[in-house]
Amino acid sequence: MRLAAKTLAGALGLLILAGGQGAMAQSAEDIRIAEQLRDRALEGSGAWEIVEELTTRFGARPAGSASEQASAQWGAELMTGMGFANVEIESFPLKLWERGETRVEILSPFPQALVATALGGTIATPRGGIEAEAVIFETYQELLDQPEGSLTGKIVVVLQDTVPAQDGRGYGTSSPIRGQGPFEAAKRGAVGYVLRSLGTHDHRFAHTGATRVGEGQIPAFAISPPDADQLRRAQRLTDEPIRMRLVSGAGFVADSHSQNVVAEVVGWEFPDQVIVIGGHLDSWDLGTGAIDDGAGIAITTAALKLIEDLPVQPRRTIRVVWWGAEEVSQPPPSQGLAGARFYADRRAGVLDMHIAASESDFGADRIYSLALPAGAGDSDLRRAAMRVLTPLGILFDPAPATGGGPDTTPLVQAGVPAFRLNQNGMDYFNWHHTADDVLDRIDPKALDQNVAAWAAFLWLLANSDIDFRALRAAQ
Repeated sequence: MRLAAKTLAGALGLLILAGGQGAMAQSAEDIRIAEQLRDRALEGSGAWEIVEELTTRFGARPAGSASEQASAQWGAELMTGMGFANVEIESFPLKLWERGETRVEILSPFPQALVATALGGTIATPRGGIEAEAVIFETYQELLDQPEGSLTGKIVVVLQDTVPAQDGRGYGTSSPIRGQGPFEAAKRGAVGYVLRSLGTHDHRFAHTGATRVGEGQIPAFAISPPDADQLRRAQRLTDEPIRMRLVSGAGFVADSHSQNVVAEVVGWEFPDQVIVIGGHLDSWDLGTGAIDDGAGIAITTAALKLIEDLPVQPRRTIRVVWWGAEEVSQPPPSQGLAGARFYADRRAGVLDMHIAASESDFGADRIYSLALPAGAGDSDLRRAAMRVLTPLGILFDPAPATGGGPDTTPLVQAGVPAFRLNQNGMDYFNWHHTADDVLDRIDPKALDQNVAAWAAFLWLLANSDIDFRALRAAQ
């Protein structure tokens, strides 16, 4: 590991000793320290070294796999060496899902193989696969409009595209096609399900991701966007039925475990008041999980390291969590976000002391906006934050943050306020959940900009007097 301590010395140390610990409001000293953290991160934050080593040492890290477990141990050792306090690996049981063999092909009238991948959590086909006539729908709504029993014995194909958007809402809109689509097809009698990959790329690789697990499942696959276009053309060239074969060896193969890795910088004045940040450690098996979510782990850990290197502590505790098992579904009743739910359930009695939560889980492109909980738009924290973040090209989003990322969902549901440092996601779905989710997709300068924003904002938040819950209640 080539991470050196990034100590802020000299004038910054004198500045803090002169008045930072006793300041009860959002002080000028807090702002200047945040500016120093910002500028130090831009010189080289250390985030690149973290994600480089993580993805090189361990490659893909499917939930419950040996590589995910080994990377968690490495992470705990790394954060102990960084000087973080209360480093812990908290394990929880998990069903290990493996992809196995995957094949999708047109049998007639134009025989050819298609580039495909099984959806996460899906089931296997019979040994010889499934052969059936394909019923092709341009949109998911067309499938939903079909009466139950109308697709008996058929393979359903949905060709709907995912619209690129800076905030990722195109993917959010399309997600039910993958998560719920196989069950909707099965309700109508289908024996197999194929969708156009939910990615926004036009390359010939497929985009995986979780589907719902449970009774009524049928084998489900994603094909690459060019292959979806190929199917559309094939349909237009013939009046004959298109017959396809689907082969999957996927399934839950063993009892295993995943884990969260937890570490913190303890607050000097309010150690029991906790700001939770982090990313998820697990990844899909197709790439190396660099942008999803090695980058998020690296960004938040490097930001906290800069704060840990300061001569004094923040007023409140800042806790970084490397959540396990964010990606893959689980059999009922667990379903998804197993690590996030375990974290929240384990701390159910103290969640009222979690003052804010946010996750970096949207790649490695630059942050363009800050969103705060309801009622915080006219706060001293917002004014101080924008003074520090505006030079990074970050604007304030007046729409209140309603979530802080997937792994904060159980916390938000329990009443913990969320904030967001929103990243540019126009290209994120070109790579995420594909074989092209690799280190080369990360721009080190953009990574440093993320760390600069996180470190500066966290310092301001940890040292402010803001009460997000009270502000929200007053709305």
